[in-house]
Amino acid sequence: MGVKSKKIFVCGGVSYNAVITLPEFFKPKPQTIHFCEYNETIGNTGAGKALSLSKLGFETLLHTLIGADDYGNKVKSYLNQPNLEVVYEVDPKGTERHLNLLNSKGERISIFTNPNSENPIIDYEQYKRRIKSSDLVVINISNYCRNFIPVCKALNKDIWTDLHDYDGINIYHQDFIDASDYIFFSSENIKDYKLFMVQMIQAGKKLVVCTHANNGATAYTQKKEWIYEPALLDFEFVNSNGAGDSFFSGFLFAYSQGKTIHECMKYATIAGALCVNTNELVSENLNKRKLETIYLEYYQI
Repeated sequence: MGVKSKKIFVCGGVSYNAVITLPEFFKPKPQTIHFCEYNETIGNTGAGKALSLSKLGFETLLHTLIGADDYGNKVKSYLNQPNLEVVYEVDPKGTERHLNLLNSKGERISIFTNPNSENPIIDYEQYKRRIKSSDLVVINISNYCRNFIPVCKALNKDIWTDLHDYDGINIYHQDFIDASDYIFFSSENIKDYKLFMVQMIQAGKKLVVCTHANNGATAYTQKKEWIYEPALLDFEFVNSNGAGDSFFSGFLFAYSQGKTIHECMKYATIAGALCVNTNELVSENLNKRKLETIYLEYYQI
């Protein structure tokens, strides 16, 4: 008998993005740029996590906002995947859109050309049953998602969140920080990421993980153990779009199987490496067998 798939509830944004990849960011002066890579595809952290989690075998429920427009139809087509159920509210502002500028270092500048509605009218209580039946709950930092926090807390559900490029002081993130039990974030904009990680564990968080793009990732545990995992740099770099979400999902894949944090960081690193090897939000090669194969290749002695 096979192991039963874990159920996971993901709340987060979905967008249809224009992605421009450059060798390096241009200097702030008038100019014409002739050479770049351009792609239009689904984006945003709700989509990135839901797609990668479903590819790794989780029974995934994504709650999101989608506009009643052509971009929304494209997004729904992308999200029509095995193991993924999408429940969405129609956003009167239309489907969220971003312009993402990426460089060869894995850095990103995101311009929200059409943000989603910050406080749509939603009956959050109707999702109690679905959240209660989930083994894991991921609350992303789209503004409307903070309204799911009281529902999760009433059900005594642990919350996983991703603060992305949090700078250490932006009050926008505070509700998500206070509510979450497991925190992921990037060291990109924060002055002292290790200090923040220590503060979070002291505040009662169960785990904090910080990613450093192509410089790897660091975890800090309740046992006050630092775990650093270097990036896998053997994979051809295409762009970094979605790599953090795939890293997150790779970690959860291993965590849900009872792996150690050391092992989880390695699986996460593999998933992130697969993502930077594609133009899409999630690698078409991402699956459980692929993760296990690469794990054996790189980490088994």
